[in-house]
Order: sequence, then structure tokens, then C-alpha cells
Amino acid sequence: MKVLFLVPYPTEGASNRIRVEQFLPFLEENGVKYRVRPFINKRFYDILYLPYHYVQKAFWFAICTINRILDLARAVGYDVIFIHREAFPFGGAIIESILHRMGKPIVFDFDDAIFLPNTSSANIYIDRFKSPGKVARIIGMSKCVIAGNNYLKQFALKFNKNVIVIPSSIDTGKYKRRLRSTADGEVVIGWMGSGTTKDFLHSLEPVFAKLSGMHKNITFKLVGAGSKEKRQGNVIYKKWKMEEELADLNSFDIGIMPLPDTEWAKGKCGFKAILYMACGLPVVVSPVGANLDIVDDGVNGFFASNEAEWVNAVSKLAGDEGLRRAMGGKGREKVMQKYSLQYTAPLFLKCLVEAYE
Repeated sequence: MKVLFLVPYPTEGASNRIRVEQFLPFLEENGVKYRVRPFINKRFYDILYLPYHYVQKAFWFAICTINRILDLARAVGYDVIFIHREAFPFGGAIIESILHRMGKPIVFDFDDAIFLPNTSSANIYIDRFKSPGKVARIIGMSKCVIAGNNYLKQFALKFNKNVIVIPSSIDTGKYKRRLRSTADGEVVIGWMGSGTTKDFLHSLEPVFAKLSGMHKNITFKLVGAGSKEKRQGNVIYKKWKMEEELADLNSFDIGIMPLPDTEWAKGKCGFKAILYMACGLPVVVSPVGANLDIVDDGVNGFFASNEAEWVNAVSKLAGDEGLRRAMGGKGREKVMQKYSLQYTAPLFLKCLVEAYE
């Protein structure tokens, strides 16, 4: 079986790295041949979320569009077409429709509520050119649909009965529990994300201020929340770098994941929580979407819905190293059981095989 993967981003893009690329070694071991074709290449991705650079962005968009059109010719030599999120970022489901008319079985995977308008400030200008309504059409044309959580599955079932939930998962052999020494007394509250999710941190600004007054040994480390590395008081803003991701995670003592209680946020697959928990970190998260399934309140982390709950939960963990270790261990166990590659990779392969047959 030969599979052509059409994905939005290069490896630096977390979404297809998690939803596609980490499965590739398992597919190869099982005799699947493949090719991964991102729409956005690395040089385009490096400037995508930077201000200005309009001429360069226009140039690379044109190049990437031509390459995506050429992918239609490449698709002739493949048995299954796997589309993560969308084949082309703007307009209707044109690429998907052509592939469908070519008789190619499509496996469609999505891990966000992309059928809704996205209000992220990082995408505010380009979102007006998107067509969220095309998602339903792509789902209807697909032989198999993979949803990242149950909320997304319920939407997909309206248009296709062959829908399976495969949660965002992690390589627990790479992301391991590493007990960080806190002999100096410092407790690092960590967040890791991107320009598309940094807005969710705004609601925690008063929480950070209160915690700073209560605990003089607290440091907040926000990885991926800014394009420049800087420190403001006890808040560190660090640029996300793929080669430094694991080291940054291992510098955290507590992982946080704030989310607004919106329809868009309900489509989130909770990967931040999974990432933290795989590394043995206790978590404090908003009880929204997949977080409700991933985190067991009071066991491997805490839910927090308002300012007081955030302050109390983080403060409790910050003041008790034994509790952090115990909850972190429980979180690691949960990830091993339900969110590891060992659990999800066979499900992923099964979808491809069923589409092929």
C-alpha cells in the first residue's frame, strides 16, 4: 500500500508532526510506503507568523500553490490519500473534490473545530479567506474520518458514519519523566504553545500577579508565547525551538493549559496536557473539551475555571513537592495507557488499511 499524506505544515508545525509524522516509522515497519507533502514549506513557515514580510509571503504562497497542484499528478501513483485538516488553506474543497473524482480513497483527519471560524489573533487577516464550510464536504467525500476527540466526532457523524476517534498521542519513549531537582527552591510554572494559542494566556495575567505575591520562589516560563526571548520580572518568554522542546519541558515543575469555554476551544485535543503529563508533570487545566477526559481532577492534576481556582490549584502544587511528584507519576501512567503511540499507532494503520480495501 502506498499513501500520499497531504498536510498543512513542515515538521515544525506541531499539528501534523503529532497527527501524522510520528506514525511514519510504525507504518514503514508494517510495509506501508508513503510520501508526505506539506503545503507550506519550511522557508515559508519561518516567516508565516512574523509581521510584514508581505512580498516574501506572497512569493512562497505562489510556489506552494503550484506544488499543491502538482500533487494531483503525484496522487496517481498512490493507493490512499490522507488529508490532515485540508489540502489547500483557502477557498472550497477543490483539491479534495478532484482527488475524489479520480477515485482515490480519502482518509480525513482533523484535530480542531476547523468547521468554525478561528478567531486567533495570529490568523486574523488570513481567516477571512478561509472556508470553514468545506469541512463537511470533505468529511462526506472521505472513506474514513479520524477525529481528535468526541466533540469533533459528533460533528463528523452528521456527514459520514465511518468516524473513529484517535486522540493526539505522544512517543513515551522520547518524552520521559525526569525528576528535576528543586534544591534551590525555585518552582517553574510552564506553558508551551504557539502564536495561535498564546491569547489564552491573557486570562491568567491576574493569576500570575497573585501567585507572585504569595510565592517568591515561583517563575513562569512561557515557551512559544513570543517571537523574542526576554524576561519580565519572574516571567520568562522563550521562543519555541524544536531541538530544545524536551529540555524546556524538563525545566518545568507544573504544566498549565488555560482555555476559554467556547465552541472552538471544545474542539481542542488537549495535547499540551498530554505533553506535560508524559514528562511526569502535574497539570492545572481548564475543564474544557478533551481536557475533561485527559485529566482526572485531584489525581494527576487540577481543574481550574476561574481566577480563585487557578490561584488555589497552582499554589497547592507549588508548595508541595511530594504532591507534584505523586500527581506527575499518575499523569505519566494515564498517558502510557491511553495517549501513547503504542496505543494509537495500530488504530492509525487500521484506518489506512480499511480505506485501501
